[in-house]
Amino acid sequence: MQTETAIEIRNLTKNYGKKQALSEINLTIPRGMFGLLGPNGAGKTTLMKILATLLQKTEGQVNICGVPVENCKEIRKMTGYLPQDFSMYGNMSAYEALDYLAVLSGMSRAERIRKVPEMLAVVNLTEKRRTKVKSMSGGMKRRLGIAQAIIHDPKVIIVDEPTAGLDPEERIRFRNLLCEIAKDRVVLLSTHIVGDIEATCENIAVLNQGKVCFQGKVAELLSSVEGKVYSAEIPAEELERVKENHMVTGILTTGSTANVKIIAETKPFPQARPVQPDVEDAYMYLMNS
Repeated sequence: MQTETAIEIRNLTKNYGKKQALSEINLTIPRGMFGLLGPNGAGKTTLMKILATLLQKTEGQVNICGVPVENCKEIRKMTGYLPQDFSMYGNMSAYEALDYLAVLSGMSRAERIRKVPEMLAVVNLTEKRRTKVKSMSGGMKRRLGIAQAIIHDPKVIIVDEPTAGLDPEERIRFRNLLCEIAKDRVVLLSTHIVGDIEATCENIAVLNQGKVCFQGKVAELLSSVEGKVYSAEIPAEELERVKENHMVTGILTTGSTANVKIIAETKPFPQARPVQPDVEDAYMYLMNS
């Protein structure tokens, strides 16, 4: 693998006083979309901030496109970062906000005149260029955030929980945008929303309690739960008992009956039938194993 288009993380540890947020993380993140999945509090944002040079690691090695993460100036030139809580001055228009952020990234006036309209077009905000940030929807603000992250043409883009709080249409639009810009870059997508990973990423890692508990392809994660997912129709009054005794990943109640989706090592009851697992099933199985 060429280091020019990859992130290499070796034995990365991050402590906050006596609390260990990350423990001996080993990851190779290649070019394209890479998903980092895990529950809230798993350490995903801490890892993102270390890669974006906003936090210092405690131990270990991190190289981004062959450059050690300690070289903050070089790393910031080649990375774009969209934090979970991206915000801008509300009274600025989309154009003004992006132009201001381009100034902060060191771009000349001539570069900004060329790049700001180009980036607004890439994220489909040309018609909203005069709209004030405070009047934008959540999805528009996230797209503006991506525009600021890619305006300096970085090799690596780091996005932290980008679709949280978006409506389904905006989530799909945003995911498609990330996939388009990932063709010749490393795009690291951190999220707790399993559907975003399933729709966009071939390679993933799962983080839990500061440790990597899975790294590989989505197909490999799915194979771990193959033959262990069942669907069954049960009386609605049996639902609580079934939930107490089985790992239930889906419930559809219709009148006096409930259709449940269950993960089990063996057939849970006679009327249960095997069904194809999805990434959410595999993720739940991993988290509970």
